[in-house]
Amino acid sequence: HLPVIVDPSHATGVARYVAPMAKAAMVAGADGLIVEVHPHPIEALSDGSQALMPEQFEALMNDLKQLAGFMKLEI
Repeated sequence: HLPVIVDPSHATGVARYVAPMAKAAMVAGADGLIVEVHPHPIEALSDGSQALMPEQFEALMNDLKQLAGFMKLEI
């Protein structure tokens, strides 16, 4: 009865795995995602290795919107 929220940033700890994990979470039925975004991850005070850059986040959102369309879901 509670929403399932997935945090692929902390779950993987590596930016290159965030998008695939986010897509997998969506397909598995997650109700929401938490994704870390930073304009300069290398300069982040913490968790920079798992943060997406804004353009990576935009690409992920475009992919998720397309995937949502196939699954007949709304984002």
